[in-house]
Formats: sequence, C-alpha cells, structure tokens
Amino acid sequence: MSTLPLPTSQNIYETPCPILYAMELIGQKWKLPILWYLADAENQTLRYKELERKVVGITPTMLTKCLRELETDGLVSRTQYPTIPPTVEYTLAERGRELIPALEEVYRWAETQMQNE
Repeated sequence: MSTLPLPTSQNIYETPCPILYAMELIGQKWKLPILWYLADAENQTLRYKELERKVVGITPTMLTKCLRELETDGLVSRTQYPTIPPTVEYTLAERGRELIPALEEVYRWAETQMQNE
C-alpha cells in the first residue's frame, strides 16, 4: 500500500490536506445526517420540515445553519417556490452526489469495525 504524502516541514493544519479539507466541509455533527437523508430520499428532494423531522435532535437554528453552509459549499441545492407560506426544497448538488459513494465506503468500514469490537 502506498502512503499519501504528509508534510514534514510544516504543521499539517497549515497545508492543503485533502482529508482536512473534506472534514471542514462535512465534519460537523449534523452535516453528515443531513447529507445521508437527502441521499436516501425517494426522489432525493426533501422539504425543510421533512428534514427537521428526519434529523432527530437537531434544532431549527442548527438545521438552517448547516443547510446554508452545505449550500455555500456546493453540496446541497436549495429551491424556493413562490407560495404562501414559502415552500423550500433541498437536494444534493452534483458535488454532494459525488461524495455519497465515499461516505458509503466509510459506512461499510465502520460497520465492520463495530462488529469486530
């Protein structure tokens, strides 16, 4: 197995490390469940209230914050319809869909590790 390059002359947190970059985007407590539920949705579209019901334990403020950050980072797309009250739907953006296979692999790895404990 080849090892990936690690910096030897500077702090890893001050270098362009791909793993650290990924963790900045998805490493918060609620972002992975949000992405997971969007990927698992029947048509990969969920409304705000559906997400709020599915992600048990998240506050409305934190859900809004995470969705905004995921949208800013290009992982989630937001569509607002001109209805009263406003209807807002969230879907995985292309960048978010590209992430799902990697998350599935991490899931499988963790599942195996948990069984071996």
